[in-house]
Amino acid sequence: MRTVLALSIAILVLASSVFSTNSQAASQVNKTEINKKQAVELAKKVEDGKTLKITVLNDIYTVRILKSDGHVVDVHVNKKTGEVKKD
Repeated sequence: MRTVLALSIAILVLASSVFSTNSQAASQVNKTEINKKQAVELAKKVEDGKTLKITVLNDIYTVRILKSDGHVVDVHVNKKTGEVKKD
């Protein structure tokens, strides 16, 4: 009976340390933010062209791109998630 109890406690301690490590890793991933260079790279995957301007407002980078046909497009990149949206 003592062996079963000791084994159960050992499994519980091991499982809790694994979950703790996973949650720490997840929180570290969420703390890293996209920088301006990464925002431009993400925006250029959606729209090809020359980068004219990068502005930051709250958690959004706005990357203004001049396309080869002369049109100007704004691409928005979320700093925290890396989500990309076109105007």
